Amino acid sequence: MKVLIAEDDFTCRKLMQGILSVYGDCDVAINGEEAVEAFKTAWTDGDPYDLICMDIMMPKMDGHEAVTKIREIEKGMGIVNSTEVKIIMTTALGDPKNVMKALYKEGATAYLVKPIGKQALLEELSKFGLIKVNG
Repeated sequence: MKVLIAEDDFTCRKLMQGILSVYGDCDVAINGEEAVEAFKTAWTDGDPYDLICMDIMMPKMDGHEAVTKIREIEKGMGIVNSTEVKIIMTTALGDPKNVMKALYKEGATAYLVKPIGKQALLEELSKFGLIKVNG
């Protein structure tokens, strides 16, 4: 599994890397612009991401805008629905407005509110078929 962690907070980024690096290669982006560029580069290199963990509150470009741009790029390449990259919004914003916007307007695959628990994250990956969770 190839993962992109888009997170501006160092501690959160390291925590996510610690959990996910067991399951695959992890790249990081510290803002939405870097995340979109990393996504494009991975496709250009023929090695696209299986999963993107996207924070919402980031400098330069927030996670909402980054997810919208990523989905637009995919649409332009003819990538739709089950073949889209799985995107989990990982954010401190748990209000219904942000959740609905991310999931239904922008096309995020899942939404987890910080602090992110390892088990909750792994359960989402299991639902996507990216990993198998024992138990």
